[in-house]
Amino acid sequence: MFPPITDLSGARILVSNDDGIGAPGIKLLERVARALSRDVWVVAPESEQSAVAHSLTIRRPLRMRRLSRRRWAVDGTPTDSVLLAINHLLKDKKPDLVLSGINRGGNLGEDVTYSGTVAAAIEGTLLGVPSIALSQYMSPGNPPRWSTAEHFAAEVIRRVTAVGWGRGVLINVNFPDVPPPAVTGIAITRQGKRKLGDDLMERIDPRGETYFWIGAQRAEERSAPGTDIDAVVGGAVAVTPLRVDLTDQQTMRQLETVFAARALME
Repeated sequence: MFPPITDLSGARILVSNDDGIGAPGIKLLERVARALSRDVWVVAPESEQSAVAHSLTIRRPLRMRRLSRRRWAVDGTPTDSVLLAINHLLKDKKPDLVLSGINRGGNLGEDVTYSGTVAAAIEGTLLGVPSIALSQYMSPGNPPRWSTAEHFAAEVIRRVTAVGWGRGVLINVNFPDVPPPAVTGIAITRQGKRKLGDDLMERIDPRGETYFWIGAQRAEERSAPGTDIDAVVGGAVAVTPLRVDLTDQQTMRQLETVFAARALME
């Protein structure tokens, strides 16, 4: 178990994201983190790395650029950024908490498998640091309501870290696309179903060659009670614990039975 952090004021907090070091969401999250702690470090990708998932750069060298005493840009992925921060920059005193985001757009349902925001939290978790991914959901055609994330982020972070959670678990938080007074509450949810990529656009380039855009449309289940999607669409902040271990225990037990029986027959 990650032990509870009952007092964040003395905690070392690492902030990262996938939208890049200059994104509005990470600036907002840095403000939130500095309201919680005196020891905040920001290490994030030099440029936007949305939908890169948990990718690691291994075919070229990585470079870090110092922007100020505790702010660094990395010319790589969110995973690279958290890895370099924890195992190099902060190796003498590792962070007590990793915060990733605040992402421009939700990370809900199966979207989390593509998300660089969630991947940064996964990397923190794998490196032994409790980690939280935070995203601001956006309805189609609407700008992000950063005020909602800013209003609730500190409260959610305080409540979650005061409890603690399993070492193979990260916390995924999504803020709804409603103004702060209209938020209906904070809901503990399970992962819903939401799949990117159903809207493929086929085009022809000036040389007559075919190319494709993967569109933004997502197939999602909005009516399944208790899911992150249902909560956010209903105006609530969704807090979802996610496991790094993807093993399905039920199928594992079924396969053990099948292969044990076959061994006996032989």
